[in-house]
Amino acid sequence: MAAELLGGNAIGAVFGELLGVVVKVTRKNFMYKTKLKQIQEILQFNIPILEEIEKLNKKLDRGNEETEKIMEVVRNGKTLVLECSKTRWYDYWRRPRFTDRLTELEGSINHFFQTVVPAIIARDTKELRLEVRGLKGSGSNGRIDGRNVSCAIPESLVMPVGLQVEIGELKMELFKDGVSIVVLSAPPGCGKTTLARLLCHDEEVQEKFKDNIFYVIVSKNTNMEGIVRALFNHKGQKYLSDFRSDEDIVYQLEQFLNSIGPSPILLVLDDVWPESESFLEKFVFQIKNYKILVTSRSVFPRFGSTYKLKPLNYEDSLTLFRSSAFLPNQSQDIIDETVVSKIVKGCKGFPLALKVVGRSLCGEPEEIWKTRAMELSKVGSIFEHTDLLNSLQKSLDTLDNKVILKECFIDLCSFPEDQRIPVNALVDMWMELYNLDEEAYAVAKLQELCNRNLVDLVVTRNVVSGFYNQQFAMQHDLLRELAIRQSDFEPIEQRKRLILEISANNVPAWWMEQNQPSISCRLMSISTDEKFSSSRFFIQAPEVEVLVLNVRSKNHTLPEFIKKMEKLKVFIVVNYGFFPTELSNFLLLGSVTNLKRIRLEHVSIPPFAFTSVKLEILQKITLYMCNISQAFSTSTILVSEALPNIMEISIEYSNDLKEFPVEICLLTKLKKLSIINCHNLASLPNEIGKLVNLEVLRLASCIELLELPNTIGGLCNLSILDISECLEIERLPEEIGDLQNLRQLFMMGCSSNFVLPPSIMNLEQLKEVVCDEETAIMWKPIMLVCKNLRLKVQKEDINLNWLDNHRS
Repeated sequence: MAAELLGGNAIGAVFGELLGVVVKVTRKNFMYKTKLKQIQEILQFNIPILEEIEKLNKKLDRGNEETEKIMEVVRNGKTLVLECSKTRWYDYWRRPRFTDRLTELEGSINHFFQTVVPAIIARDTKELRLEVRGLKGSGSNGRIDGRNVSCAIPESLVMPVGLQVEIGELKMELFKDGVSIVVLSAPPGCGKTTLARLLCHDEEVQEKFKDNIFYVIVSKNTNMEGIVRALFNHKGQKYLSDFRSDEDIVYQLEQFLNSIGPSPILLVLDDVWPESESFLEKFVFQIKNYKILVTSRSVFPRFGSTYKLKPLNYEDSLTLFRSSAFLPNQSQDIIDETVVSKIVKGCKGFPLALKVVGRSLCGEPEEIWKTRAMELSKVGSIFEHTDLLNSLQKSLDTLDNKVILKECFIDLCSFPEDQRIPVNALVDMWMELYNLDEEAYAVAKLQELCNRNLVDLVVTRNVVSGFYNQQFAMQHDLLRELAIRQSDFEPIEQRKRLILEISANNVPAWWMEQNQPSISCRLMSISTDEKFSSSRFFIQAPEVEVLVLNVRSKNHTLPEFIKKMEKLKVFIVVNYGFFPTELSNFLLLGSVTNLKRIRLEHVSIPPFAFTSVKLEILQKITLYMCNISQAFSTSTILVSEALPNIMEISIEYSNDLKEFPVEICLLTKLKKLSIINCHNLASLPNEIGKLVNLEVLRLASCIELLELPNTIGGLCNLSILDISECLEIERLPEEIGDLQNLRQLFMMGCSSNFVLPPSIMNLEQLKEVVCDEETAIMWKPIMLVCKNLRLKVQKEDINLNWLDNHRS
């Protein structure tokens, strides 16, 4: 598969074949697993480079003399790995020899990528983009850390309407001698980001800057340290030392840029906020051939040249509008051309407005089109008073008869700009705020917003139906402003939701007044930066049902006013900083008597956090990328007394989860348990069989988990079992046949040596098995007997995050 993905290029195919064999053998062979994983990581990290070298060699009509030797080594390496796969436990005497040969193979491959490849690039000055380095996660398993800044060029798959001339003009401005900074400026929704991405993919720009193009999306609270770390990681370089101060960060950035010169460098800072001159100054250095492209809604006259992106002309506007307002095979004559013209002119050439307004009219009757045309024609210049937001407001007004859907759209502004919003977080919020009975209802609201182009839905890999942990929402900055604007219409005391963004400890003036207003909002979102340190601020918000804390500091103390939030049902903490946040004052949650759902992301949870307080009606706990340590260990209260009504626990990407907390097995009301991508978890306790009410058990991608305990047969109500990508599990226990309510079994990417016990035939209620092609073979004989069993075969979803050019 890897070879196919690499397009069959000679050197890419050879390395890809080795990767495919290594991945397959690693799943089956425990004896050499550590060494094979090391080789696998090197190949996955570097293979994308080979495709570019091969393509450029063909362009330049060059041979592959430099690579012939390593290709022979890799071919022999493939044979070696296959020989290792045949080694059995009783061949222990062969292990040292094979280990030495694998070590030698690893060294040869490393040497090739560290010395030969850079020499080829330098000699031929080839276009070689190392986008994967900006996406490579810092975790021990090579996954993407969604909290890290990426500096890879985002993909731009098509040529957007009306920007061909602008690309040429912007490129000329950037290439001028003596120009070090170009500010690409325009109002919201004009396509600044689209143009910047297209420029980075332009052939001449690629030829000039090669692999020294860095693309950073700069949100309002972007951490300078995070950007500099991402730049070092992108080029595979080590920091000079730990960052001791802001000045040290700037110094190390300058040294980094000097180290990759004198080759031309292009740094793109996308979406720099107004009044950010001091931020930009930190990136300015007197380095030859170093260029900076800034996109911003503002003009920064002190920083070099400015290129103002103009709105689209009428013809291009009409083309873009039609592409959104009409279905591909739909006749465009059904709406009067005069009406279409008025709407297009009313959008004033702004791409985002054309797209959103067009999508909102798609499929609507002509009367709605005529009404919209009249409304837009009255606005006059769209930026005359309230900017582009007035235009988009008309599209949002179409949701007036869908009250909950409109409220869901506005709720999206509870999370910071340019960040992926986990769908499960939205599900938790919306189910409680709008009394939705099923998670699917909440996801349907999100999908409808997506269909109206009011949000984008990102799916990171194949998903299991009914589970949304691999799905994220992303909202355009302008649409987020539109949502915030809806919240700000009413006085603070009367708002349904309160969105606060606090820089350092600069809280709003009204918050510090002696006679504070009593807030009546149901949703409160507080975003703080890395300099925020104080927890003394108090606010009266007794009606709050959902509290979202977006943090960036290494330490965060929960505010005391949480104790007064008597109606709080959903509590969410999301850390967007580089390191896990040390969370303190956790005991405050014991005062919240209506709390039903807790979601914590990238947080270090204090020991005994869930056994030091009684959370009597808490139903769901989600811990994502958290250090959980002894969070469930017994303290002053038994976990069964502290969490008497917990029904769902989800733990994802927890690196310190090596032993499953046996205390969880005492939570007999638990219905859903998900342990996903916990790569260091090796075993489950026998006590797991005590969870007699458990209906869903997900253990996906726990790659070190060796087996399921025999006591799993005690899970008499289990209906869904997911062991996908549990590479070390090679058998199901005989007691699996006792699960008389099991209806779905997910086992994609399991070991090729997997053995099904005879008792599998006893699963009379089993209706569906979801697996890959290799695993499906063992199920074929069983299906001859179990006539009602359906086999759903999915293509193997190998983790190819290193080919993904989208920002985390």
